[in-house]
Amino acid sequence: MFKKLAINTALMSGLAMVAAPAFAADEYNVSKGLTAANAPLGLHGVDPVEFIATANPVEGSAAYTAVHDGVAYYFLTEANQKAFEAEPAAFLPQNGGFCTFGVSVGKKFDGDPEYHAVIDDKLYVFLNREIYDAFNQDRSGTISKAATNWQDIRTTSVEDL
Repeated sequence: MFKKLAINTALMSGLAMVAAPAFAADEYNVSKGLTAANAPLGLHGVDPVEFIATANPVEGSAAYTAVHDGVAYYFLTEANQKAFEAEPAAFLPQNGGFCTFGVSVGKKFDGDPEYHAVIDDKLYVFLNREIYDAFNQDRSGTISKAATNWQDIRTTSVEDL
């Protein structure tokens, strides 16, 4: 009995390690739990291709899912999914989908797609209305600070910031 339990425990541990997403701690802002694609959901399920094209958050569908760097993204259409798969970097939210203003001050706050900006075909998301309004007071300065800070905090866990 003990031997059987030990073998089952070893097998389950091995499966857990194989199934784990392949990204560093908190490198991407994702939902808790896994999608059917066995990866956590990015951008709160909003289609990043449609978002950049229209500058509006449009919810994607699990029927059109692509996984990039261990994160699942949902799309409105198969065409959007294929566009993303062809060139993910063109559509990924900046700063791993964390709040750009937060990253500019060295923190990783949730990026809510309701509060966003598409600037030079790049998607930036923010924690809330107040933070978004603060961003609008110095857009280029905030983006520049966030880009610099992101290099330093990208692979740092949220708890360590």
